[in-house]
Amino acid sequence: MPEVQTVSGVAYRTFRDASDYRHLARIITACARGEGDDRVETVERIASRYDHLDRCDPVRDLLVAEVDGEPVGYSLVWWDQESDGPRIYRMVCFLDPAFLGRGIGSALVEWNEARLREIAAAHDVGEKLLEAWVNDRNEAATALIRGAGYEPITYAAEMVRPTVQGLADHPLPDGVEIRAVREEDLRTIWEADVEAFRDHWGFVEQTDAAYGRFLAFPYMDTTLWKIAWDDEGVAGQVKSFIDTAQNEAYGLRRGWTEAISTSRRWRRRGLAKALIVESIRELAARGMTEVALGVHTENPNGAFDLYKGLGYEVVATWTTYRKPF
Repeated sequence: MPEVQTVSGVAYRTFRDASDYRHLARIITACARGEGDDRVETVERIASRYDHLDRCDPVRDLLVAEVDGEPVGYSLVWWDQESDGPRIYRMVCFLDPAFLGRGIGSALVEWNEARLREIAAAHDVGEKLLEAWVNDRNEAATALIRGAGYEPITYAAEMVRPTVQGLADHPLPDGVEIRAVREEDLRTIWEADVEAFRDHWGFVEQTDAAYGRFLAFPYMDTTLWKIAWDDEGVAGQVKSFIDTAQNEAYGLRRGWTEAISTSRRWRRRGLAKALIVESIRELAARGMTEVALGVHTENPNGAFDLYKGLGYEVVATWTTYRKPF
């Protein structure tokens, strides 16, 4: 394990066990609030991801920063192999904004890089790249990452449609139908979503651990999903959910129209638009008054323009940064 840069009054330790999840959730929520982001993390959502990690051992790859015995920040590293592309060594870092300006963020990023270099040293592969992503509102994090030599590569956005009213009709194209989700269809639906994203930027082959994360998602409600089928299988999908923790914390009635994908045989035929409209109406029937989603703004299939055309507006942006070893 790499050593950590000394910061006065700060102690570091490795991950213990699931009892740390409450600290990680609190730190993420505080960090988001400091960035003007209304994300609210929960123990259950942390568990759904960290109990099913790929290419990451939290006991060795997660570092916690403490002040007076209380966790105030943490970082996590892992790696992914892009299909027909470079091996990517990734990091995330979260810090309670009450402890900004003390050098903790710099120490965590420095440790992240050192740990990733240890991991990469054992990999006999071609191109290797370090990666981090930052909320563009977080000026301190942006300056830190840029100062460490990272270059912006691509961009993502959170978009909100501030009303569920005013939707034009967009009927399903002929040849597809929406069916209620059965438990025995879950793997098929998940695999169809994975296959649909195979030609997207940065695609990584998915594993059983990824399927475990999918099943463990605490807000999964298949009665909200709109899954279109044709004679060949899943034609397109929107797997909506309601983030009850966020809604309660901020007094929202927001639904998320997420995990939107279309089989290649149905692209550019209006299927995604029809499924999104059906999803918004379903969420409205459950009492939601606005809807949101996340999107890669350089999506090769025009998703960003599709969502803008449906009335979604950008409320936050993120930049992905990379640098070579």
